[in-house]
Amino acid sequence: MTVTYTAPTEADTRRLGERLSDLLRAGDLIFLTGDLGAGKSVMARGIARGLGIEGPMPSPTFTLMQPYQGRMNVYHFDLYRLSSPDEVAEAGLEEYLFGDGVALVEWPFNGLEDKDATGRVDIHVRDTGEREIQVWLSGRDAQLAQLEEIR
Repeated sequence: MTVTYTAPTEADTRRLGERLSDLLRAGDLIFLTGDLGAGKSVMARGIARGLGIEGPMPSPTFTLMQPYQGRMNVYHFDLYRLSSPDEVAEAGLEEYLFGDGVALVEWPFNGLEDKDATGRVDIHVRDTGEREIQVWLSGRDAQLAQLEEIR
């Protein structure tokens, strides 16, 4: 089941991420998709905040992956500069996938396959500037439906 949310502001996008964090488990691989500037990093920061991560969270565009320790480890990836699964392996990033934390991956299709994801957050910016956010989490339809009720 995919649930669709509307986030009028960046703060709303972050808050949705914080709420989604309650549904995540160690080993989850969450794909964050959308155009440049859609709010993928904002969503990642919201999820990380919900998992107890404090302090600044710069985009990992140049480092490819940034680890954080909180209530659960968070591995924030940005694969924008990659072009194949081989490059993910060569960079040594595979060890952080499906491990002891949650992997949040921006630009996932530059190095990973859709079948690997346990969840997906697709962010689309409407002409009004509002974000339409579609969320899918494998095996957590009931929990997503409850989140939908408290929008």
